[in-house]
Amino acid sequence: MEREPVLVDLALQGGGSHGAFTWGVLDRLLEESWLEIEGVSGTSAGAMNAAVLADGYAAGGREGARAALASYWSHVSEAARYSPFQRSPLDKMMGRWNLDTAPGYLFMDFMTRLMSPYQYNPMGTNALAPILDKQIDFERLRNSPVKVFITATNVRTGRPRVFRNADITPEALMASACLPTLFQAVEIDGEAYWDGGYSGNPTLAPLVSELVSDDTILIPINPLERPGTPKTPAEILNRLNEVSFNSVAVKELYMMALLQRHAAELSGDTEACNWARMRVHIVRNPIMATLGFSSKLNAEWEFLTMLKDEGRKAAQLFLDDHGHDIGKASTVNFDQLLTEL
Repeated sequence: MEREPVLVDLALQGGGSHGAFTWGVLDRLLEESWLEIEGVSGTSAGAMNAAVLADGYAAGGREGARAALASYWSHVSEAARYSPFQRSPLDKMMGRWNLDTAPGYLFMDFMTRLMSPYQYNPMGTNALAPILDKQIDFERLRNSPVKVFITATNVRTGRPRVFRNADITPEALMASACLPTLFQAVEIDGEAYWDGGYSGNPTLAPLVSELVSDDTILIPINPLERPGTPKTPAEILNRLNEVSFNSVAVKELYMMALLQRHAAELSGDTEACNWARMRVHIVRNPIMATLGFSSKLNAEWEFLTMLKDEGRKAAQLFLDDHGHDIGKASTVNFDQLLTEL
C-alpha cells in the first residue's frame, strides 16, 4: 500500500569529497515518493549537494535531481584527474583512501604552514568555479520548489550568513566551501567569507523558522565520536576540525532538546514552540570514522562511488529502522542528548 506523503527537510554537512556519501544518501531518499523534500540547508560540500539537488529537481523532479547529483560528482572527479592530490602507490597498495603519503598532498600541507593562499595562489583560482557554472542553472535554482539555505562565515564578524535561493550564486557556494588555508576569502557585497562550517555545519535555524515541515533529516559527515586519542599532527588536526565543524549543530540540537523538555512552559513564544515541535532524524555514517582528513581531498572516481554506495546503504538502513517514525516521532534521543551534554 502506498504511503501518505510526509513533508521533510534536509540538513547536509560539509566535508570535501566526503560529500559523495551524502550524494548516496540523497540518491536513495529521492527514490521514496512519499518523502516530499520542502527545503535543504547545506554547508561546504553539503551546500553543493543542496544547490545541485534543488536545481535538478526544478528541471526534472526526483529523477532530475538524481541525475544532476550524479553529473556533478562525475565532473568533480574529472576536474581532479590531473590534480596534485592523488594517492601514492603505497596508499593504493595498502588499500588506503587517505593521501597521507602522497607527495602532492604533503607538499601542499607544508606550503599551507608557511604561506597563505594569497601568496601561493595570487590569482585566487578555484577549481569549483567552472564546475558550478556548467552544472547549475542559477536562474532556475532561484525558482526551484525546493528551498535552499547555504551558510558561509563572515570573516569580519565571525557570524554565519545564510544565502537563500534568490541570493545563491557561484560565489556564495564557493564561499561556503572556502577553507582559509587553501583558498582566498570570497568577497560578496563588500564582505569576505570563509567556509560555513565554522559557524553552522549546517545551520538548522532556517529549517525551523521558515519551513512548514516538522521533520529534519540530518546527514552528518564529520564523526561526533572517534575512538582513541589522536597523537600524530595529522590526527590532531583532523579531530580538531571535526570537533569545531560539529560544535554549532550540536548546540542547536541541544537547544532543541532543552525546549522539547520544557515545551509545556513555552505557550506564547512562537519561535521557541517551533524549535520544540521539531522531529529530528540522523542518517548514521560509521565509515567516516575510518577516514582521515587528507581523504577529503581525494576525488578519485573509485573513492567517490564507494562513498556513494556507502551512503545508499546507510540510507536504506535508516529507512528500514526509522522510516515508519518520520512524520510521527523524533528518532534522536533528546533525553540522552541532554544527559551527554
